[in-house]
Amino acid sequence: MNKTIYLRMDDVGASSKIYEQYSKKLRGLANFYFLKRLPYFKAWGPYDELSAVDWSSIGDILVKYNAKITVGVTATWVNKHGNLIPYNLMYPESYAVLYSLVEKNIVQIACHGLTHCVLDRNCFLPRLFSSNRSSHREFWDWLPYSLHYEHLSKSKYLLESIFNCSVDLLIPPGNVFSDKTIDAAHKLGFTSINCNTSIQSPKINIFGNENIHAFHDREVKIYGLSWFKNLIAAYHSDGYAFDIIS
Repeated sequence: MNKTIYLRMDDVGASSKIYEQYSKKLRGLANFYFLKRLPYFKAWGPYDELSAVDWSSIGDILVKYNAKITVGVTATWVNKHGNLIPYNLMYPESYAVLYSLVEKNIVQIACHGLTHCVLDRNCFLPRLFSSNRSSHREFWDWLPYSLHYEHLSKSKYLLESIFNCSVDLLIPPGNVFSDKTIDAAHKLGFTSINCNTSIQSPKINIFGNENIHAFHDREVKIYGLSWFKNLIAAYHSDGYAFDIIS
């Protein structure tokens, strides 16, 4: 029996990797000031974006094992002033290598939002004494429909323009989305939403992570390229074939 696994890497291009700072240690007391940034205490950021060298090595590993991967890209980087910088301008060298992998049909680009975070009143920035995790989810139901539509429209346009491909799959940051997101995505031509969910809709194909190995660029940066290679090698040795998410 043929077995297929779908690899999915999220958070590429997302500034949440810098600004999403919180800790689960000491029952959350480690969210105090600088503690949440220390290696022992931190639960998420900060960590570095994947470099051009990283992407080149990822490409080599994918080719070696005849593998493919879906990459959830956040279309713009949010700087500390709230300005939005498209991925290709923020990380031109990484973008160039990733673009080449898309051209080779071993990487599928999915939309992982426009900002990955809530921009209102700069609430995405780290806080002195508490977690800001909830501010790094882009499509909360309490946000206006116009924002859902605008962010999806801009992110789809940007990603399709810079990668010269169709972007039909939405991966909502943090698995957070609502009927507003669904309706806007449907109207804008997205065909599917994939994340850790059991929600269904007659408007758009929504599916969970069955047969999908979802992870973040953080794992590659924290644990190294050997982690990524071992992940793929393990599936390969178990007889799995790799494909992009459709």
